[in-house]
Amino acid sequence: MSDRIAAKERKTAETNIYIKLNLDGNGISEIKTGSGFFDHMLELFTKHSGFDLKLAAEGDIHVDLHHLVEDTGIVLGGTLKEVLGEKKGIERYGFFMLPMDETLVETAIDLSGRSFLNFDVQFCQDEVGGFATELIEEFLRAFTSNGLFNLHVILRYGSNTHHIAEAVFKSLARSLRTAVRQSGGGIPSTKGVV
Repeated sequence: MSDRIAAKERKTAETNIYIKLNLDGNGISEIKTGSGFFDHMLELFTKHSGFDLKLAAEGDIHVDLHHLVEDTGIVLGGTLKEVLGEKKGIERYGFFMLPMDETLVETAIDLSGRSFLNFDVQFCQDEVGGFATELIEEFLRAFTSNGLFNLHVILRYGSNTHHIAEAVFKSLARSLRTAVRQSGGGIPSTKGVV
């Protein structure tokens, strides 16, 4: 098994993002974005995916968190795409239904080489921990667009905004963990390319 590790950096007038991703890690994270809530969500993602993630992000958060969150998704998606390469021998698909107290979130992933996001989640509050909840969809759109994969996120039910957000990131992590699992064999497509 070859190492599935990659690092990427993106610098713009608005943000400076560095990410190192190891798909075959131990769920170890070193994350600093300037937003405690976003850090927490990415730490949950790392722990539940089993990936190792080093992420340093700076940006114009005096304006708001939008650019920082979106650009983090861009870089994380690009890094995942690079690590997966031609996707030989992976499961490709992943699905997980995650309960968290009164909340139930379902996610499904296809590492198809095509980008699509269905985000069927309504939050009970517009903000949690100083973080605008609408940014979760922005992050996921940037992540899927640059990682070139399909992601469906469905909130079955829930009433606590923190629980809903946390369940989204944990369920995403568990689905992705399954999809990137190496099961042997060739390219997981009748086309011979994903």
